[in-house]
Amino acid sequence: MTTLDAYVQAAQRRFRARVAVRRWPSSTASRQTYLALVDALIIAVAALAANAGRLALGFSDMPIPGDASWAYYAIPAAWLALLALNGAYSLNHLQHGMIEYQRVASASGMLAGAIGISCYLTQFTLPRGFFMLLFLVGVPALLIGRFTRRQALNKLRARGMMLTPVIVAGAPAHIDDIAKVLRREKWLGYQIVGAVTSAEIEETRAGIPVIGDVSEVVGLASDTEIDAVIFAEGSFPTSQHFKRMAWELEEHDVHMVVVPALTDISAERLNPRPVAGLPLVHVERPQAMQASRWVKRAFDLIGSSILLLLSAPLMAAVAIAIKLEDGGPILFKQVRVGRRGEEFECLKVRSMVVDAEAKLAELAAKNEGAGVLFKMAKDPRITRVGQFIRRFSIDEVPQFWNVFRGDMSLVGPRPALPKEVAQYDRDAVRRLDVRPGLTGLWQVSGRSDLPWDETVRLDVYYVDNWSIIQDLSILMRTAGAVLGSRGAY
Repeated sequence: MTTLDAYVQAAQRRFRARVAVRRWPSSTASRQTYLALVDALIIAVAALAANAGRLALGFSDMPIPGDASWAYYAIPAAWLALLALNGAYSLNHLQHGMIEYQRVASASGMLAGAIGISCYLTQFTLPRGFFMLLFLVGVPALLIGRFTRRQALNKLRARGMMLTPVIVAGAPAHIDDIAKVLRREKWLGYQIVGAVTSAEIEETRAGIPVIGDVSEVVGLASDTEIDAVIFAEGSFPTSQHFKRMAWELEEHDVHMVVVPALTDISAERLNPRPVAGLPLVHVERPQAMQASRWVKRAFDLIGSSILLLLSAPLMAAVAIAIKLEDGGPILFKQVRVGRRGEEFECLKVRSMVVDAEAKLAELAAKNEGAGVLFKMAKDPRITRVGQFIRRFSIDEVPQFWNVFRGDMSLVGPRPALPKEVAQYDRDAVRRLDVRPGLTGLWQVSGRSDLPWDETVRLDVYYVDNWSIIQDLSILMRTAGAVLGSRGAY
């Protein structure tokens, strides 16, 4: 036995021990049943609240006839059935928040429409108060319930609990790429416990132990009952090998997850079209042009107008605090680079000493940022008031005016300095194809805690895959990132 063989056998023993400890304890059916029971409880409470609410609000002039009181029970049951038929309990989509929420909202909308049409056609006297309150209470409650479940599960996974053990197959470099993503996105719940590859190595560069060759996947799955195998590029020499592997894993109830060579492309841009057994995937054009058109601009105008009005009292209090501290100017103006390289005057509340720019050269050697950005966790130029307003991003409130003027957008890549843009590579230049934003994927994903290459990747992903739904999602997530002060300094 060679040293490598001995190492692989030892790695397999450790692998089986880790899987035995970390394996998710519940079955697919029990997880779906649990989720359905929670939804049933929420709908039942919503129905009771709707009935009580219509009486309290004076909508009792249209009682349901005694022989038709079954509607109180039939409607919640139909709601649960539509949720199931619409895929709201499909575990393949429960890890993707927007899809999960869309399916719940879609099923609820279908039920409301069906009830309205049925009552009209049959002249059934369903109280309007009950109908309105049922959906006004039930739909938000279902969405909040799903959101709460996801948040609780994400926290448990971040602490190393409720993880799904998986092995990754493919070329070592691709295995490491997948490991990097799964280690960063812990909310997915995948725990890589080993790798299988044709390369004769003991472990990958990322430190993942190699437990065998791709041909041994079925045996490993049989011995350890792992939940899934992630197949990266380089797993199989031909498509026939992949097909046969699927046949063999089918008997062991092991999920196959395939990572294609396509990266940083949203699901909305992928359109699979099988042709004679060949799975062709058509990729829609990037969305940079769409992100610059009237829908987004109208959204920015309305949003910035409301935010300017709401933030006026806060800005007045901050202005007084700055004047009391050092008597210097309230606003700080700086030239930034906008869409297509056009420069504009970016506004911020002054959070540093008056001569901060002059002192920057002295601190260059202490730069803690990556890439072209200058960052210091404890920048001596920041004032006492500045520490507070930067912590909660209050210094960026004047940029609502930049958004209103059209220099910026509510969501997009952060506006860069001209000297930073001068150092951009080809990928980073892609950030300039849309208006810079007040917030973006970088902010809700870690802000200053992110390395430069990851910041660029997130910004380019946003540019290529823009949608108004994504903008709304980022704005909602921004509140949590700002209030939690994550990565802000």
